[in-house]
Amino acid sequence: MRTDTIETFLKQLAARVPAPGGGATAALHAAQAAALVAMVARYSDSAKYADHAEEITTITHTADRLRENALGLAEEDAAAFTAVTVAYRLPKGTADEAAARSEVIARALVGAAHVPAIVVAVAEQVLCLAEQLLPIGNRTVVSDVAAAAEAARAAATTARVNVEVNLGGIPDPAIRGELAAVVDTVDDLVLRAEKVTAAVRDGLVR
Repeated sequence: MRTDTIETFLKQLAARVPAPGGGATAALHAAQAAALVAMVARYSDSAKYADHAEEITTITHTADRLRENALGLAEEDAAAFTAVTVAYRLPKGTADEAAARSEVIARALVGAAHVPAIVVAVAEQVLCLAEQLLPIGNRTVVSDVAAAAEAARAAATTARVNVEVNLGGIPDPAIRGELAAVVDTVDDLVLRAEKVTAAVRDGLVR
């Protein structure tokens, strides 16, 4: 997926195929958010911002790592969702086949929910970087800090839906509880993203 053109990816996304879908787009939102943070940090890597040079360098490297992580998650999500569709096609004509099929489906749904749960965590980390960069970054590209926050928010809210859609088919209450706990963090992340955007907008000349 990482070597596809944007046009190719969008054609695949628009096609009547199970993957890529919403989970992959959530991860790509996170990747774009991380890329935007890295870009602002690189524009803030000069003598003018020397007082924060070490912090900005750390932000840059961390954002680059998170971008790569998110790209990998986009590919993992597509594979995980494909595994779900394959599981649902298994035979169920006998009691043994039906039982085996149910077990495979449950495992596949755990995998399909686990990937977007990680995307939520990546989005939160990217948002932390945006919050950190906001007061110290180059003001000429500060709007991109808001863009990063909005992309992180989109990643988290999209990933949340893709966790929730799989919860009902996961019989293990402990796993369901862990995934539900991830879902519960998203509302706070949304509020934090809104604060970053509001702070940027309040500082713009109108």
